[in-house]
Amino acid sequence: MADPKGFLTTTREEPKRRPVDLRLMDWREVYEDFASTKLEKQAGRCMDCGIPFCHQGCPLGNLIPEWNTLVWREDWQQAIERLHATNNFPEFTGTLCPAPCETACVLGINDDPVTIKRVEISIVDRAFEEGWITPQPPTAKTGKKVAVVGSGPSGLAAAQQLTRAGHSVVVLERADKIGGLLRYGIPEFKMEKSRLDRRLAQMEAEGTEFRTSVNVGVDISAAELQSSYDAVVLAGGATDWRDLPIDGRELAGIHQAMEFLPPANRVAAGELSESPYSAAGLDVVVIGGGDTGADCVGTSHRQGARSVTQLEIMPKPPEARSDAHPWPTYPMIYRVSSAHEEGGERLYAVNTQEFLADSDGRVRALKLVEVRNEGGKFVPVEGTERELPAQLVLLAMGFLGPQKKGLIEDLGVELDQRGNVARDKAFKTSLDNVFVAGDMGRGQSLIVWAIAEGRSAAAGVDAYLTGRDVLPAPIAPTDRPIA
Repeated sequence: MADPKGFLTTTREEPKRRPVDLRLMDWREVYEDFASTKLEKQAGRCMDCGIPFCHQGCPLGNLIPEWNTLVWREDWQQAIERLHATNNFPEFTGTLCPAPCETACVLGINDDPVTIKRVEISIVDRAFEEGWITPQPPTAKTGKKVAVVGSGPSGLAAAQQLTRAGHSVVVLERADKIGGLLRYGIPEFKMEKSRLDRRLAQMEAEGTEFRTSVNVGVDISAAELQSSYDAVVLAGGATDWRDLPIDGRELAGIHQAMEFLPPANRVAAGELSESPYSAAGLDVVVIGGGDTGADCVGTSHRQGARSVTQLEIMPKPPEARSDAHPWPTYPMIYRVSSAHEEGGERLYAVNTQEFLADSDGRVRALKLVEVRNEGGKFVPVEGTERELPAQLVLLAMGFLGPQKKGLIEDLGVELDQRGNVARDKAFKTSLDNVFVAGDMGRGQSLIVWAIAEGRSAAAGVDAYLTGRDVLPAPIAPTDRPIA
């Protein structure tokens, strides 16, 4: 145990967010620095429970009480060793994961949980600053070649594990830079890309090869992929976005979130001078109440939108955990992200019926109606119809699964009932040397699940290629996310 009285004498404290008017002037992460002395006291709140339910909340099986104790003891170098024992990329989860470990924290039963996520990101940032994170190339090569298709968190986790196991690994990415959604989907204000770049530099030094602007299934055929490599890992994500096929959908000014966010990220990175889908001076409506919608909200604020409104068909969640989501499950509660804190309005229990056009064929407004849930169906509430001005509409309603046209169809892999790539307990698909990891096999999920799947798929590939059982496999494909 860290501080035996820590949870009694220290209240939960997190770093402050930078003032809204200042942070809207740039794309930097929103949090101010947090003194290491404060962080160590926060780590001391961990009770080192006999049954650490934070482990149950974390798909990676992070050794949370161990590195909390090490931070409290100021042994930061050993803390990063324990953190890396289960997680290749704690800087990704420390900035982007919704922290189901915290909602499972035993202290959270009757108090505020430990700031696990803040301790995690502080450990890895300190480790990079001190030079403790160095390349770990393999001591011997196996002579086996592996292709990883997709460079999001699951693909990168699989690639790093397999490279360190001695295989020759090539990561194939259809974008012009490595990172998948980490690069062009996640806004800079949520995770600065310098965090990604420093990890990629480590991976390259270990021997992982990255090839960009390669659309597998187009530039490389499925047959060529299978014949050129001893094993293939499909880690292309769930990129088949959900659309809204209602009257007026064809109007100009209506875009998918993943059409809107990538060019905004390129502007933030200095790769573009301006976005073709800028929100500057416009009334923006974001349809979808999840994290991707919040990313659109924060991006629209930074682009200078006149107004921003986020719509959600579900009713407003409760402020506190309800009986429907008892501890230690991940509760559906009302949360205010940094993007919501920056302004705009959130409307709940509403449905969009129609997009309305101006004289030039652009969207000028959408027709809304309030809804109530009757027997699992959303029924319009009579007399609640109204128009909401909008010259830019962003659809952020989630994803239906992986893109079928191209590689998946050409490979002919079997799909499960949900339209994802089917796999066995070793993450192998219906094809002998083809494996799948992340959202492409699981469906849209959390970054912590993507990394856990990448590590587990790497274990399956290594066992297939060498017959050994040495790499950690934190989850099985039958596991379902709790969040």
